[in-house]
Amino acid sequence: MSEILRLDSVRKYFGKFAAVDGISFGMKEGGIYLLVGPNGCGKSTLVNCVSGLFHPEEGNIYYRNADVTNEEMFKISRRGLVRTFQIASPFLRLTTLENMLVALPDNAGENIFLSMFKPTWQESEVNAVRRAAELLRVLGLRHVWNMPARTLSGGELKLLEIGRALMCGAETILLDEPVGSIDPKLCHQIFSHVLRLRDELGLTFLVIEHRLEVAAQYADHVFAMDRGQLVTEGTAEEVFEDPRVITAYLGE
Repeated sequence: MSEILRLDSVRKYFGKFAAVDGISFGMKEGGIYLLVGPNGCGKSTLVNCVSGLFHPEEGNIYYRNADVTNEEMFKISRRGLVRTFQIASPFLRLTTLENMLVALPDNAGENIFLSMFKPTWQESEVNAVRRAAELLRVLGLRHVWNMPARTLSGGELKLLEIGRALMCGAETILLDEPVGSIDPKLCHQIFSHVLRLRDELGLTFLVIEHRLEVAAQYADHVFAMDRGQLVTEGTAEEVFEDPRVITAYLGE
């Protein structure tokens, strides 16, 4: 597998405080990577830098060998690197299918000029619905395709967030606590869908998650942070048995 994402000595400051302090690591295509660490260690800030929401003051970020360090978030998204947020924010009055279609980056039917000429957009609209329907099948949301988003469960909303990222053309998805505040019975279902997306579509995932007893079972590789720095990395067993990680969570 080729390397899809590379961070080299990335630093992000807030004033004089280094929230991300010289992070370097690489991710190979088609893997599920878990980013762990105690609250306030810099995980979300790091993901914000990778996705373009923040720009680091030092270091470089490469996606598919292109330097995206200072690119805007929408440009990085169009490259196929997309993030979701901890709190799902769909259009609540729209149906599940409509929420998927809204996420399309380019829609000829919404163009003020092209919309008057049905042949210019009809086929693309049909293909978009077909793609959305297939993704809803893979995500296990086909049964709620016509239901307003406000009626979906917390777990279904998390899956819808992933679906909307895929409609944007995502090849690598940064997931911020995909099972946070979710019924424990549904946590494994959500991660099983992540596993399925990796296996069926070849997607790559970087996941921030505090429910380690669940997430660790699905991770191919784990990165552990503390105080803005990368403490260690490896398999879940190697990382969670590392004394530095135990100290980071439990204190001195």
